[in-house]
Amino acid sequence: MQHAVFLDRDGVINHSLVREGRPYAPTTQDEFSIIEGVSDALNALHEAGFLLIIVTNQPDVARGLVQKDIVETFHQDLMKAFPLDDIKVCYETEESGSRYYKPRPGMILDAEEEYDIDLTKSFMVGDRWRDIGCGRAAGCFTIFIDYGYAEQMTEVPDATCHGLREAVPIILRHASV
Repeated sequence: MQHAVFLDRDGVINHSLVREGRPYAPTTQDEFSIIEGVSDALNALHEAGFLLIIVTNQPDVARGLVQKDIVETFHQDLMKAFPLDDIKVCYETEESGSRYYKPRPGMILDAEEEYDIDLTKSFMVGDRWRDIGCGRAAGCFTIFIDYGYAEQMTEVPDATCHGLREAVPIILRHASV
């Protein structure tokens, strides 16, 4: 079985747009920028033998705030730039009840089956309570990137840090790959 690091996109790989303490996804190429240190972090995790899979909610597509082809262009660029194995996307809203909308673990569970992943030896890294809830529901070790957003944290992560670069040693310390 393989081991994976599941990564939220906005706030983990690329910068979120923060307004009044709340994070928002970029909607244009100009707004889409990679967080410093992400390339080195992803390369280190890839070299350690992890599958790298982004799992991201993108409800702004369903809300009509961004076109799906723009989001898919972001993802094509990420796949070219980094050693990612896959990007799983939920384009629905929370109200849809979709099994894929985090904190529901559908995207991770599909990846588990598709890639033969041992979720008990895998990790979920995210900057929102939904990411932590998703990882916990799937049985992964959870790492919260704390940016001090103005929102309630309803899930308790296994570890907390301040960026993907800081998450790498936590993952490697807890890994049995």
